[in-house]
Amino acid sequence: MIRLAAAFNPVKPNPRTPEVAPTLSPDTLSISQQKMVQSVLQFVVILGVCPYLMPGVGVPLRYRTEFGAVVQDVVCLDVAPHATRRLYTSCKALLSVGQHTSLGSLIFCRHFGDIAAGLCQLGFCPTKKPLTPMEEVLTEEERTVSRGALRDLLDQVYQPLAVRELLILQGGPPQSCTDVKTQLRCRAPAWLRRLCGQLLSERLMRPSGVQAVVRGILEGAGAGAAGGSDAEATAADWKKCDLIAKILAACPQQSLSPESYYRNICPQILDLFHFQDKLTVQQFQRVATTTFITMSREQPQLAAKYLLQPMLAPLHRCLNTAEVPENDIVPGTILVSEEELSRCIEDVFKVYVVGNEPLTVLLDSLLPVLGVLFSLYCFTKQSVSHIRSFCQEILLWILEKLERRKAISSLKGFAGLDKAIPSLHSLCQFRAATQGGIMITVKEAISDEDEDETLYQKLSSEQSQVEHLGDLLSHCQACGLAGDFFIFCLKELTHLAMESEAELKPKPFSNKSLLELEQHHAILVESQERKLLVLQLLAVLCERMSEQIFTNITQVVDFVAATLQRACVSLAHEAESTVESQTLSMSMGLVAVMLGGAVQLKSSDFVVLKQLLPLLEKVSNTYPDPVIQELAADLRITISTHGAFSTETVTVAAQSTLNKKDTEGKIGEQQISCNRYTEVAQSHLEQQLSCEQSSQTGQESNAAFIPMRINEPSTTANQQSGSITTEQFQEVLLSAYDPQIPARAAALRTLSCWIEQREAKALESQEQLLKIFLENLEHEDSFVYLSAIQGVALLSDVYPEKILVDLLAQYDSSKEKYTPETRMKVGEVLMRIVRVLGDMVSKYREPLIHTFLRGVKDPDGMHRASSLANLGELCQHLDFLLGPVIHEVTTCLIAVAKTDHEVQVRRAAIHVIVLLLRGLSQKATEVLRDVLKDLYHLLKHVVCLESDDVAKLHAQLALEELDEIMRNFLFPPQKLEKKIMVLP
Repeated sequence: MIRLAAAFNPVKPNPRTPEVAPTLSPDTLSISQQKMVQSVLQFVVILGVCPYLMPGVGVPLRYRTEFGAVVQDVVCLDVAPHATRRLYTSCKALLSVGQHTSLGSLIFCRHFGDIAAGLCQLGFCPTKKPLTPMEEVLTEEERTVSRGALRDLLDQVYQPLAVRELLILQGGPPQSCTDVKTQLRCRAPAWLRRLCGQLLSERLMRPSGVQAVVRGILEGAGAGAAGGSDAEATAADWKKCDLIAKILAACPQQSLSPESYYRNICPQILDLFHFQDKLTVQQFQRVATTTFITMSREQPQLAAKYLLQPMLAPLHRCLNTAEVPENDIVPGTILVSEEELSRCIEDVFKVYVVGNEPLTVLLDSLLPVLGVLFSLYCFTKQSVSHIRSFCQEILLWILEKLERRKAISSLKGFAGLDKAIPSLHSLCQFRAATQGGIMITVKEAISDEDEDETLYQKLSSEQSQVEHLGDLLSHCQACGLAGDFFIFCLKELTHLAMESEAELKPKPFSNKSLLELEQHHAILVESQERKLLVLQLLAVLCERMSEQIFTNITQVVDFVAATLQRACVSLAHEAESTVESQTLSMSMGLVAVMLGGAVQLKSSDFVVLKQLLPLLEKVSNTYPDPVIQELAADLRITISTHGAFSTETVTVAAQSTLNKKDTEGKIGEQQISCNRYTEVAQSHLEQQLSCEQSSQTGQESNAAFIPMRINEPSTTANQQSGSITTEQFQEVLLSAYDPQIPARAAALRTLSCWIEQREAKALESQEQLLKIFLENLEHEDSFVYLSAIQGVALLSDVYPEKILVDLLAQYDSSKEKYTPETRMKVGEVLMRIVRVLGDMVSKYREPLIHTFLRGVKDPDGMHRASSLANLGELCQHLDFLLGPVIHEVTTCLIAVAKTDHEVQVRRAAIHVIVLLLRGLSQKATEVLRDVLKDLYHLLKHVVCLESDDVAKLHAQLALEELDEIMRNFLFPPQKLEKKIMVLP
């Protein structure tokens, strides 16, 4: 073959006929010849290499093929005296033959691991003295030749293949943890493990070594080139990504220092984010993200220097604290290209948002460039850009993870209230690019004629930034950040008012120079601008935020304190107005509502409320209105006594505030004892009568910030309501709080009947009726709580949008908030609601399924079984709408049926499958086509291995349903039909 290859003179194909293939070399093997060579090579390796490998070196034959054990018994001859020499001869011959191109690919693709194992043993195995004169030991020169041959071989072959085989030699294949891997790991000698570790480190330190290691591990798991489902399965394996991250983050012994290692490795890790192969891009990005986070956790300083700084370099380049080179100040010069900026934003999103690890080094590194990110976010809101969502998610993530003080400081910088926060350089501007992205360029010089236009653009830009900040904060209400920033703006407004009053007082200017006067004027202008900006922020926040902006008592108290403080400032400067008086009344009314029982206050809450005592005392002593003075004094007494003493003034103020409240407010559930039923029922009736009067609209009440809900006002008090009178309705409402169980249950049944008959009086008071039914769910007697369950189910048929949300939240709450019995009763309510809604339940598919799937993971076994029962009832009515979530539902059922330790839960999981198949019937082959095989395997597993007979019975019923469905699908019944066709 060498002689033929040397004599071959290739003839170039005719350029006019490109379809003609080039002439093959005479030494090219045909397919039959390749098969023959592969067979011969297999014999050589099995007879000349494998028998002479030490125990633990390489993969034993018995683990390779079905007949491996038989082959190993055949080749295990008495060859100990000549083992080393024969192994050396075989490896040397195979390496010599492998130098030929045609034969080398056949040898190393299939037998690289065996040859590498032989060379490791020949060159690096600790030598021993011969036990008998017949035993042969390699000379030191031969051992040196073996070592050099091993390193040359590792350098020549495909690097991921070398990494994979070295991992196998070191401790087992990189596939899932099988018995073979465990046995090999136990058998591999210590010297071989150390050697493979050194060789793997050398592979890693080479150019593109990171990619070789990642490919070697991932492709060894069956992914990589194969792609498809295997690639998706590997991408979902976080354990494998953690393994690669630990390998890459650990500094090898061959490296001079951790810093030199990171300097070499980190650019390659950043390149993993930009991999373009569609089949492996998801795997490489996940590995890169995990490695990024692991390095940041283990070596934060080095990660900040060699990972974070290069990644964030495009954003640092255009900060107002950065120095732009003089050669780049030319207008129109591109400072950050479109590709570079898009890559930077996408990489930040992958590391921070997708990684979701709020490490200190990550937060501190991103904090200086938040101003540029927000400016970029505002620019993307003006047009269509694919990086808008990335910018928004990054900003929301870091604002939620930052300490509240730093988050507020960042928001101040976004709004322009803190000039010390780094922002976009004054010479830089964003411009739309050709590929749909954004680039950063140098601004053009401004002429004197364009000053008006520039001023207009500046004002409009500031206005749009404030509006975009309001949009961003509208997503931060659940974490409480929006409420804290709103309170900060109120306090800032009060502070600015105090400063402006002090500055506007007449001062002698005769002794001041013109420069000092000009500086004083500039300070006044800046103060006025800041005040206008704060007012603009408050206006935007009031417009964009919902009533749930305050999430806890502390925020409400801070809001009231800021309002009282502003009122005290106005009093000090004798600037009292009607608006200030109404605001003060509203804020104190809000405190009265809290003290009146709208929320369940604890001792810690009263500690927070005591912050209001000095302000209330000041208002009670200085405010001119006697009504407000009296209310402030009574609130101070009530807070000081922790609610033990409360005057009628506080109660009236709370009721007045509630009557002004918007009808869309929220309600906190209030526990009612039987010995107080008359007082509570009477308050309900008074509230109903007050709501029947004309409602006061157009005046926003901040009592909406407290989680309460009151009745919706009806039109007029004289409105006739169906066949029942107001007196009858009030009498039944009073009976709903009767301590006698028969009277209470009868009242609940009567209310349910009125709802079912669509009585106008009952429908107008649906909020109040819902509260009554929910309170009676807590009752111990089954006659009472079953009647309440029926009432809630009927009421949800009338107003499902308003009721389902509260019920799902109560059902999904923790055991500390509601008792397990209450949650089970709410689960029964939800099941009846699903049955009542029927096909209309598809509108509420998402919240129902999410709640039930979360309930399956609840620590309480009875709650898990209840969630599964509700899930099965829901799946019966969804039909084809079940398709988008069928994989999540199936995975949940399989996991519960196989792993849950409580038999009731396993029974419920199997019963869900029965309900699912019954509900879908013949549609099951279409809706469940992707998971039908998995469900069948699960049912067979339960029938064969489940110890509980009831679960087995459910599984057998499901198999019968599945058998009937498949029979009808494969052998549909023959129908005789007559068709009449009209010919044209």
